[in-house]
Amino acid sequence: MHYKGQVPFAFKQASYLVVGILGALFIRNKSFVRLPKFWFIIYGLSILFLIGVLIPGIGVVRNGSQSWISLGFMNFQPAELAKIAVLGMVSFSLANEKKSKKVMYFQSALILLLPISFIMLQPDFGSAFVLVVATFFLLFAAGLPLKFFVTIGMTGIVAFVVLIASAPYRLVRIQAFLDPWKDPLGSGFQAIQSLLAVGPAGLFGFGYGNSRQKFLYLPEPQNDFIFSILLEETGFIGGLIIITAFVIFFTTGFSLASKAKTRAAQFTIIGFTSLLAVQTFLNMGVVTGLLPVTGVTLPFISYGGSSLVTTWGIIGIILNLANESSKEGRR
Repeated sequence: MHYKGQVPFAFKQASYLVVGILGALFIRNKSFVRLPKFWFIIYGLSILFLIGVLIPGIGVVRNGSQSWISLGFMNFQPAELAKIAVLGMVSFSLANEKKSKKVMYFQSALILLLPISFIMLQPDFGSAFVLVVATFFLLFAAGLPLKFFVTIGMTGIVAFVVLIASAPYRLVRIQAFLDPWKDPLGSGFQAIQSLLAVGPAGLFGFGYGNSRQKFLYLPEPQNDFIFSILLEETGFIGGLIIITAFVIFFTTGFSLASKAKTRAAQFTIIGFTSLLAVQTFLNMGVVTGLLPVTGVTLPFISYGGSSLVTTWGIIGIILNLANESSKEGRR
């Protein structure tokens, strides 16, 4: 009985993994990734998909959010494509040295705000937050003055308060984060069950397959809270190994960006590496009770076709740009 429930998830995830890796291998050798026109097309498609999600009969509602489009064999989440499109568009906009900095930053803001507006209508605060923070990292790398971030930060705080006031469920999540035991069977349930998975695990955990919380205690443990289960089964040591692997991956990404020969390649690699880093540590923060529940998946590990395939697509793009830079360096 234990394995019957897991086989469909394992089989589907394995198929998504194969598609993702094949996609990455295909993308890594294609020159169109380095063309501004390509990013304009991807950006336009992502906007159309985000609009389609909001149309009744096309968009699929899950857990209170209308964030998916059904493709029959899988549910596709356009917000994942929008993350790639926005960061690619912003990167190539910032790389155009013919424009003034004010124009570039204004364009970047417009590129970001349109998809963010549609994502918030779903609503999907987690995806919107990850995309905004990753874009800010990219703008910081492009040399934006500190006073800009101070202004945006203050504006963001006001916007955050407005968003909470406009949707009571967000206030409930904040309250659950501050005191999950106030409503242990309601808003605080996931946070408590996650801590019950992580807390008793000790140094080495309970061993592979021996998680207790995944048996209907922690809702959908294969998705947002997969790290809880990993910590429960592998303990502190296993968690440390996973975190170290992610840190090595991110430092490698930023190192590749520093070696890139073109501004467009440099900014794109920084943007995509920042995106995955923000999403990773946000997910881990939620699982360990350091941050409110956001519904953000853990890259490479959480179950989900859209997330896994687009993540491998990002790897293909990074390898493409890094490979082109190394070729130019040998000429």
